[in-house]
Amino acid sequence: MPITPTSADAMTTLRRRTSEKWGAYPDDVLPMFVAEMDFPLAPAIKRALHEAIDLGDTGYVNPVDPGARKAFREFAAAAWGWEPDPERMGITTDVSVVIVESLRRLIEPGDGVVITPPIYPPFYELVPEGGGVVVEVPLRDDGSSYALDLEGIERALAAGAKGVLLCSPHNPVGLVHERGTLEQLSRIVAEHDGFVISDEIHAPLTHHGVKFTPYLTVSDEARTHGIAAESGSKAFNLAGLKTALFVSEADRMTDLIRSLPEEVTFRAGQFGLIATREGFAHSRDWLDGTVAAVQANADHLQAELDAHLPAVRLRRPSASYLAWLDMSALGWGDDPAVIAEQHARVALSSGPRFGRQGAGYARMNLACSPDTITEAVRRLAAT
Repeated sequence: MPITPTSADAMTTLRRRTSEKWGAYPDDVLPMFVAEMDFPLAPAIKRALHEAIDLGDTGYVNPVDPGARKAFREFAAAAWGWEPDPERMGITTDVSVVIVESLRRLIEPGDGVVITPPIYPPFYELVPEGGGVVVEVPLRDDGSSYALDLEGIERALAAGAKGVLLCSPHNPVGLVHERGTLEQLSRIVAEHDGFVISDEIHAPLTHHGVKFTPYLTVSDEARTHGIAAESGSKAFNLAGLKTALFVSEADRMTDLIRSLPEEVTFRAGQFGLIATREGFAHSRDWLDGTVAAVQANADHLQAELDAHLPAVRLRRPSASYLAWLDMSALGWGDDPAVIAEQHARVALSSGPRFGRQGAGYARMNLACSPDTITEAVRRLAAT
């Protein structure tokens, strides 16, 4: 049965929003930077939130309510053939908290933790917040595709790094790691008695025709030394509602989750828990339509670049709604997002913030209408 792509809200509606995306710049700037969608909420989520408001269901989260955890299990089983045990999961505010609280229990102060730039910028802050020191092992880049540098990761672990903070799928490049790559990673980490924290927040947005593999499914070693950070916040545009999941498959990491202070759970949002449940349980058709819209937008962006801005190269993603743009040929310097905002009035994410490998790059949000993409490219081309 054909998938109907999700349509973005009208610009007049979007301009009434007060979130970061719509509040950070004046109205003459097209905001295409932070990872928020321009699509309306999934109907099931809207209904559930309205019902909660009508009931006054605005108290603390119920830590024994299995709703969101069971919904994630059922979603993971249908999407990826993975059935994580809800009893081995924990609730918190967002994936950043999963990362920091896990690091605090897996490392000693000053221990090295591997990250793989270009990478989600907060990783550079989350590692030290958790007590560690960033060890950079950049992605391999042959000019057309990216991949983990497994040899580099092994060298870093052999030199004393204690574990790996994995971005899977990888933000900003949209890389979906192959199962074989993750299997090799798990063996390398196990050989050095390390750990992996796998940030899988963009996994539900893997593009149609592409296979996502959860890290905790690839081997017995991965199940033993891995912990996954899962959330519906990117898939269903729920970042402001503050809910994410710790997910484990073995006693070591389950014990870690159970050792957390109860406030780690109670800081999560009640609306976030409700919305997460409804997203994973009853919004899969909406998600399919959203992924279809994003893939169509990537095609549209490529066509617009070909026609009006051929010097800019789209590094085509396989997941999420974030486009990694090589703008180095424009001569706009290491941070072309500065010129884009100042002269074209298009707000993009700064490439160098993702690491030095992002020099000459910018990230564009494609969770919008095709008309927004058209306008953005025409503005950039006229600069």
